[in-house]
Amino acid sequence: MAAAAAAFMSGEELVVTLAPVVVYWVYAGMYEVVLARTTVLDRYRLHSRREEETKNIASRKDVVRGVLLQQAIQAAISVAVIKLEGHGGGGTDGPAEPFLVVAARFGVAMLVLDAWQYFMHRLMHSVPYLYRRFHSWHHRVAAPYAYAAQYGHPVDGVLTEVLSGAAAYLASGMPPRAAAAFFAFATVKGVDDHCGVAAPWNPLHALFRNNTAYHDVHHQRGGGRRNFSQPFFVVWDRLLGTHAPYALRQRDGGQGLEVKAFKDRQVVH
Repeated sequence: MAAAAAAFMSGEELVVTLAPVVVYWVYAGMYEVVLARTTVLDRYRLHSRREEETKNIASRKDVVRGVLLQQAIQAAISVAVIKLEGHGGGGTDGPAEPFLVVAARFGVAMLVLDAWQYFMHRLMHSVPYLYRRFHSWHHRVAAPYAYAAQYGHPVDGVLTEVLSGAAAYLASGMPPRAAAAFFAFATVKGVDDHCGVAAPWNPLHALFRNNTAYHDVHHQRGGGRRNFSQPFFVVWDRLLGTHAPYALRQRDGGQGLEVKAFKDRQVVH
């Protein structure tokens, strides 16, 4: 069995397929452990544990099952894309590319991933049938937390997440090793955007305007027509008039933070 698997996929291809799954659960698990066992992040929480229990329709067991199903589909499609693209047959990446070439491929992949996800995400909200039948699953988690990042209907997951990753991979021309690093990074970013913790010292919040507070606006009641961009930039929201600025405010009693969205474009965070 192991020999057959090795003949079907190289080590690099296995890493591309499995790295995002492993990174997802490890990174989300770190948030869960810290939030459950310490108070270090409590002052930066956007939603209390009580709010997660009362606002969210999907149970945590439903979320785990939904994410695992999504990741199984993602892995299967990843294998198919790798084989069709031509990296199959147990080969290797070959000589390492110069850093600037790798950086350019990362940039292309980020832009393609963002563009695909923005327009598909917006379409899911714009067509009532698509929202009710598919995308509403993701919004059953109104108070997001880390390992709910990839929770949703499988059809929505394929159209928005999996196909955007395939398009980014093919458009950028990344070899498997670079693709593994890119998708691991994109997974960390997606988990971070749903973690419900807006810590000011988080480097991802410093690097990207699209962060957990920005995405929390989208999950708020009435926020379904704003802040569609994910996971890296906010350029499409700004260009197409769906950007909602916001402010972070300390809750009364110092129990975490509150995200206040504005319609006025002059008010920025």
